[in-house]
This record gives sequence, C-alpha cells and structure tokens, in this order.
Amino acid sequence: MNISRENIDELNAVVKVDIAKADYSDKVEKILSDYRKTANIPGFRKGHVPMGMVKKQYGKAVLIDEVNKLLQDALGKYLVEEKLDVLGNPLPKSQDNLDWNSDEFSFEFELGLAPSFKVELNGKKPITHYKIVADEKMIKGQIENIQKQYGKLINKETVEEEDEVTGVFKSQDGSIENTATITLDKIKGKANVNKLLGTKSGDDIILKTKGLFKEEHDLIHHLKVPHDDVHGLDIEVTFTVTEINKRELADLDQELFDKLFGKDVVKSVTELKARIKSDAEKQFEQQSDQKLLNDVTEYLVEHTKFDLPTEFLQKWIQTAGEEEMDDSQAKEEYEKSEKGMRYQLIEGKLIEDHDLQVKFEDLKAFATNMIKAQMAQFGQINPSEKELDDITARVLSNQEEVKRLSEQLMSQKLLTLYKEKANLKTKELSYDKFVKEVYST
Repeated sequence: MNISRENIDELNAVVKVDIAKADYSDKVEKILSDYRKTANIPGFRKGHVPMGMVKKQYGKAVLIDEVNKLLQDALGKYLVEEKLDVLGNPLPKSQDNLDWNSDEFSFEFELGLAPSFKVELNGKKPITHYKIVADEKMIKGQIENIQKQYGKLINKETVEEEDEVTGVFKSQDGSIENTATITLDKIKGKANVNKLLGTKSGDDIILKTKGLFKEEHDLIHHLKVPHDDVHGLDIEVTFTVTEINKRELADLDQELFDKLFGKDVVKSVTELKARIKSDAEKQFEQQSDQKLLNDVTEYLVEHTKFDLPTEFLQKWIQTAGEEEMDDSQAKEEYEKSEKGMRYQLIEGKLIEDHDLQVKFEDLKAFATNMIKAQMAQFGQINPSEKELDDITARVLSNQEEVKRLSEQLMSQKLLTLYKEKANLKTKELSYDKFVKEVYST
C-alpha cells in the first residue's frame, strides 16, 4: 500500500491511497474459505461447495468490503501519523471508472486543513469586566422583604396603602375567576389605587385589565390568564374583596438573625447588611462572569483573523447530515455555523497554547463541590466524605454528565485565563444599572 499527499494550498490537500492485491488477498481468501465451510447451496454438502462457486457468488462483495475497511483504517492512521489537523472528514473524490475486477485500486480524498494562526488575548481595545455591587437601595429592599416574610398579618376592616388585599377577580363572560392577593404598590395609576383605598370586605370594584398592574405579566398570576393572552388584554373585571391584612414587619433582632443564618452567625443589623451584600454579590458574580465569557468570545472571533477552506466545508456539510443538501442549502448552513467553527478553532488553540487540560482529579473535585452546593440548598450542610464520594462516583459513571461537567470546568479554566491575560477594564455598577446597560435594547 502507498499513501501520498498533494497540498493544493495551505487549507486544501488531496490524499491518494494505492492498494495492491497483496494488501487484501490473504484476508479475502480467508473470509471466502470460512464462507465455504458454512455455505448452504442446493446440490452440495456443507463444506464441499467448490471454491470457484463461492468466489463467483460472494467474491466481489467480500473484496469491496475488505478494501473499504483497509482504506478507512489506513487513512485514519495516516492522518494521525502525519499529525494533520483536518476540518470535517475526508471527502472521497468521485471515481466513476473504478474497476473492481482489477487487482489494484487507487482512491483519492479531499482534505480541509485547519488554518495556522495566533490568538492575541491582550489586544489594544479593552473588554469591559463588570463588577456588580449590591447598593444601599437593594440591601434595604432585601431587609424589608425579610421583615415582611417573617412578619405577622393583622386583619383589618378597610384598605390602606400598605395593606395586602385578597379577593376574587371575575370577568363578565365567566372566562376569568381567580382568587388572588394584591398589594397596592403593584397597581398602576392613581385612579386604580384610589378605587381600592377605603374598600371593605365584600365590596365589588370594577377594574380594567389594560394598565392595571405596573408589570403586565402580573395578570398571568392574578387572573390566571395564559401568557399569550396577556399582551393587549383589555376587558373589565370585577374584584370582590374578601380579606384585608396589614403585614407587621418582623423585628430585626437576634431571634430573626438565628432563623435566617443559624445560631449567632449574624449578631447585628450591620452584620446582616454585610451578609446580604456578600451573598448578593456572589450571585451577581456568576452573571458578570457569563457576560465576560460572551464578550471575550465575540472579541476573539472578530479580531482573530484566518481563512477557512470554505468550498471544502460547504461540500462536507452537504453530506454530513442525515439528509443531503443542495449547494444553496449547504452555503446557507455554512454561513450560519461559520462563527461557531471559528470559535471552536480559537478555543482549541487557547487550550493547546496554555495547556488547559481537564484532568480527572480536577473533574472529580469540581463534581464534588457542585454536589456539596446542591445538598446545602436542601439543608444538608455537612455530608460525610463517604456519602460525597459515593454520589460523585455515580455522577461520573454517566458519560453525558462527564461531558457536561467537563465543558463547565473548561469554561471556568478559560474564564480564569481571560481574567489573567486579557486586556480588561473593570466597571463597577449596581445590578439595576448593569441590567439596563447590558440587556436594554
């Protein structure tokens, strides 16, 4: 067997595989001999069928099968030995004149080669790394929510501004009938608020659904209206008051602190504020990190310049899926996936250049920490080492979980690399301002 390669350019090559009779004849003969021993052909005893008849009936099919196996095996080894970084899979060139009655065969494959390039993390233009802080407004709001959650409900006769009002929403056609509790701070417009102020249990109030709540989606919960029907809903509903309560805020004392965090973990309002700030900012860090990953990805794809074997990849896409595509479909699919292909190559280059390997020890520790965090959410603060090891072993025995966790761990390694090497500028802002700056359109 002989394998040779012709480089068309830096991104395209053709590999030629020449297969001689000596490469496959022994294997073909052995398979045909085995067929002869077991073949059931009328007029002949098993094992006594003439070899010529076996060859005539099975010879070509066995030959084709063995040559193809030999071909695929040889091509795979060649790519590994030559350390060729190929994109997609080798594409066989059309060979309409292939003669299977010959003793020698030649096959050609097109290769798309990965480009050579450098990744510059420390570019001229800095990338914003957001640091989201919990401001006084947020901390105050969190404390008020805690006080309301752990406070007492005091029944009242008439509605005032700070009260919680329970009642039944009904529409005239009967399509809406739902009991809900509302607070006046969620109601939109003074006219609607004034309709509720001063009402008593048993009173009926006519309200319009359009512009009733500050957040339109509150209609879903309070009226039990499907999401698709909420937008533009403009009907009259009757709200019948059934209960009025004032929520007396819980005292910020040691009893409350112990309920929230455990015995003597927090001992003052100052410590409570610090704890709320710390916990909130840990959660914000996840959003900040995801934003940084997204922004660095965009930056690298935009600023890391290299060519791809476009024509080859479009041809490969045509045959790679379950259903073959025509030229225009393959071109459209390539244009949709090109950005992802580029980032995969960039990420691979970063992993290679900075030796960012996911080792089993790292993966096990990562999985264990994830399991501990999940158990803590359900109140299991101090699981035994054996319990953790057993759960971790079960998780890592699932190949899909291993793949998912490996991807998460690699994202963490890349994030650490970006924080160390990329040109970043830190921007500190509150959560509200972060949402407005990043997500508002």
